[in-house]
Amino acid sequence: MSVDEAIRVTLEQEDDYAFRIRFDKAGIAPLLGDEAAPLGQDRGPNPSRLLLAAVANCLSASLLFALRKYKNTPGPVRAEITATPMRNAEGRWRIPKAFAEIRLAEGGEAHEHLDRILEQFEQFCIVTQSVREGIDVEVTVKDAHGRVLLGNKSFEAGS
Repeated sequence: MSVDEAIRVTLEQEDDYAFRIRFDKAGIAPLLGDEAAPLGQDRGPNPSRLLLAAVANCLSASLLFALRKYKNTPGPVRAEITATPMRNAEGRWRIPKAFAEIRLAEGGEAHEHLDRILEQFEQFCIVTQSVREGIDVEVTVKDAHGRVLLGNKSFEAGS
């Protein structure tokens, strides 16, 4: 997939709050997402955990990319990300802040141009930078007949 191609992820409800998540790329195994108890049954990561995993994964990959760009050969990287959901002013659960820690397998002295790498690697991370800037999400809800219940109905003129 190139950077300018659309990314498609399909979710199908299995039961209660559990969804089978399928990715648009051949060879990627489906994933089960589920809400935590008492809503769900904790059979898979919930959306908050998937969001944090995406941020930590992207940051780690971006750091590896930046290290390798300067001809370094880093060992295995380990990342941990934590966040505490909090209620906003309207009483809705949100993740206001996350703390990511990436650990290199070797000392900093083992890498060339490390200061420059650390200054720029986050800019390579599409997920973290998108989350930081905010993602405008347009939502459409359709019924079983394809009628738009929520969202842009302008294309339904005459129906």
